[in-house]
Amino acid sequence: MPSAKILESKKVIVDDLAQKVKEAQAGVLVGYAGISVEDDTKMRAALREAGVEYKVYKNSIIGRACEAAGYDFSAQLNGMTALAVSAADPVAPAKILKEYAEKVETFEIKGGFIDGGVIDASAVNEIASIPSKDTMICKIMGSMRSPLYNLAYALQAIIDKSGEEPAAQAAAQ
Repeated sequence: MPSAKILESKKVIVDDLAQKVKEAQAGVLVGYAGISVEDDTKMRAALREAGVEYKVYKNSIIGRACEAAGYDFSAQLNGMTALAVSAADPVAPAKILKEYAEKVETFEIKGGFIDGGVIDASAVNEIASIPSKDTMICKIMGSMRSPLYNLAYALQAIIDKSGEEPAAQAAAQ
């Protein structure tokens, strides 16, 4: 039977992880078997850069922490499991981990959570295909700017066709 000191330290770990999971916008569970040290190092660096916390825990600790946060991952918690959580960007963990799941055959996405709900591996892959926030903003701004440019070109074409000098050139003369 484990000592009270060990049980207390595990309880603290579970409570800390449960708090991180509760505060996170999204998280992804992965089976990390078969990833090389080099790929793992690159993946962890990419996750850190994106503000995602990635750590390997015992399945029992992940299970208890997620249960305390209101998620049930009992079916996904088998084998070697790691958890990536993001407090800021809900798409970042899915996007980065999907990239490595495609590179490494044995590295698998098991499931995740977003907006208070549990999602399966296929939903995580769908989320990973969503463009980043910056890309979406650029697309929206481009679509808003395009009609204005078209209007300006049309007005300039009318001015050029009528043979009138632009107001700036007329004022200069």
